[in-house]
Amino acid sequence: MISTSGDGNDRSRRTLALAGYRATQRAVHDSILDPARDRVHDWHQKRLESTARTFVVTLISCVYCTGWWVSGALLLTYLLTTGQWHQAPLLVHGIEWLAVAGAAVLLNRWDDSRKDGA
Repeated sequence: MISTSGDGNDRSRRTLALAGYRATQRAVHDSILDPARDRVHDWHQKRLESTARTFVVTLISCVYCTGWWVSGALLLTYLLTTGQWHQAPLLVHGIEWLAVAGAAVLLNRWDDSRKDGA
């Protein structure tokens, strides 16, 4: 469990939030993944009425949607690799997931506000 006490755990939470923010930016906005996103959009255009295809396009286009799943994957990886998965109830890990995703979204909002002001 990511404890609320101690510098190491605070650093872990900050690192997970930063990693969630950066990974979400990479998936949604960065040009390095433009070819993959273009292929998904082309795939969707072949069957616009497909609910599943629309869902996938929405997922990869939405900072909040992508950020939620990216943060969850990062948190799960962290908890499993550090041996902390079994140290807390699932509900606690769910709250940690909300915290990591929320912090990443706040970073995204802050970053967007800086771009708007420039």
